[in-house]
Amino acid sequence: MEYKTDIEIAREAQKQPIQEIGARLSIPSEHLLPYGHDKAKVGEEFIKSIQGRQNGKLILVTAINPTPAGEGKTTTTVGLGDGLNRIGKKAAICIREASLGPCFGMKGGAAGGGYAQVVPMEEMNLHFTGDFHAITSAHNLLAAMIDNHIYWGNELEIDQRRVVWRRVLDMNDRALRDTVTSLGGVANGFPRQTGFDITVASEVMAILCLATDLEDLQRRLGDIIVAYRRDRTPIYCRDIKADGAMTVLLKDAMQPNLVQTLENNPAFVHGGPFANIAHGCNSVVATTTALKLADYVVTEAGFGADLGAEKFLNIKCRKAGLAPSAVVVVATVRAMKMNGGVAKADLGAENVDAVKAGCPNLGRHIENIKSFGVPVVVAINHFVTDTDAEVQAVKDYVASQGSEAILCQHWAKGSEGTEELATRVAEIADAETSDFAPIYPDDMPLFEKIETIAKGIYRADAVVADQKIRTQLKDWEEAGYGNLPVCMAKTQYSFTTDPTVRGAPTGHSIPVREVRLSAGAGFIVVICGEIMTMPGLPRVPSAEAIGLNDDGQIEGLF
Repeated sequence: MEYKTDIEIAREAQKQPIQEIGARLSIPSEHLLPYGHDKAKVGEEFIKSIQGRQNGKLILVTAINPTPAGEGKTTTTVGLGDGLNRIGKKAAICIREASLGPCFGMKGGAAGGGYAQVVPMEEMNLHFTGDFHAITSAHNLLAAMIDNHIYWGNELEIDQRRVVWRRVLDMNDRALRDTVTSLGGVANGFPRQTGFDITVASEVMAILCLATDLEDLQRRLGDIIVAYRRDRTPIYCRDIKADGAMTVLLKDAMQPNLVQTLENNPAFVHGGPFANIAHGCNSVVATTTALKLADYVVTEAGFGADLGAEKFLNIKCRKAGLAPSAVVVVATVRAMKMNGGVAKADLGAENVDAVKAGCPNLGRHIENIKSFGVPVVVAINHFVTDTDAEVQAVKDYVASQGSEAILCQHWAKGSEGTEELATRVAEIADAETSDFAPIYPDDMPLFEKIETIAKGIYRADAVVADQKIRTQLKDWEEAGYGNLPVCMAKTQYSFTTDPTVRGAPTGHSIPVREVRLSAGAGFIVVICGEIMTMPGLPRVPSAEAIGLNDDGQIEGLF
């Protein structure tokens, strides 16, 4: 049977004018700032006017560790949102924006798939409403102003060896990881070693996604530590006097974007920090706005539950005062087989034993989420090659873990394929059974917070960190940063720091290579193993297959 590609399905969408989508959430058209006919930003004035309303129910969608077989977390998020609307609930979706880096690298698009997509798919995966460009510009303005300050006499006495603010670009470009700037003589400034991160790893991205309004945004931008003096005292963004201009550049980017699913249900798409190096959730503004406008809000957190969900629950919910009513963990039969040792080329053949062998990865994620005090349901994202026996094996395993698994066919059938999941999730959310709490308190020492995640979530025996890192954490505690949460930067493919180790490993340790203070975002970034803050392109980048066809339509995004 011939299946249409995601982009072909998206192109056939019967989109409604964005004002009609806004009307479904009772957003007056004068408070929508349209970008074309099918996307708009929701005005700050309107967002402020609804803060007194009661919140709807928050539902988090997360997943097992990603495999090359694919899991479909965004697809399930969209499918569940459509399913809730199908059964008569007033629901909205909140997802992140796509980064150009993975779009042209390995991943392709990031707007769902099949008949559970958010549209306009092409624009969402490319420039969209310019938010990432604004973040890139604001970040690099600060970088330029730091070097400019040094050039014109260095009144703040910045130690040029201790400038910690790098530059960013929304592209996978390994050549820029480690660079030397200001070569070419006196007119170009003082040469120093620096480098680039990808835009989605920028602290400015994290700040935009955690700030509550423009005032909070500027305060957080001002709090960014950009460099140190020779006596190790910090220099802040506000000392460089860049926070005002950066806020101006981010003024429109702060407003959440409203679009629609293929079934014309409202979707907020805003912010896009990576979950393997940043905190991996869409913006607090988008989520909290959706909660004031809809009875159920379905949002996702990036990669597996050991990364995205952990950060959603320990960082975003803690900082924004949110509590999820239910968590959906997405799994596929194919991914269970890969975790059970089957090669990607052999996934089409029935192998119930391999499914059972791979299920402990799912089991650990279920157990981890339950440790936060929230109810868990598993969504089995259906593939046409799945057999009844394989699906039943997953259901039986999940039942043995004290949870339940529901087969979902949203990729092929849209909301019709998620009615059962939507009904069950709504029941759980309405039952008020969530006793949510982060797994560590604010006042726990920073290294103990790292150990709590490494041992409790990753099931590691120990955290390996040299004395320099431990001393750095102690220094930050003494400087008043000890109450911050930690943001783990780690491979998404495994509970360990080795991307090739699948399943539910034990007996491993977590090596911490570096720690970074994101004082504006309000967390400590803990870089584990070989994780890169500037990814590279694969041997055959997705970009090679992207282009315009004879009709001027984009091909190759998927």
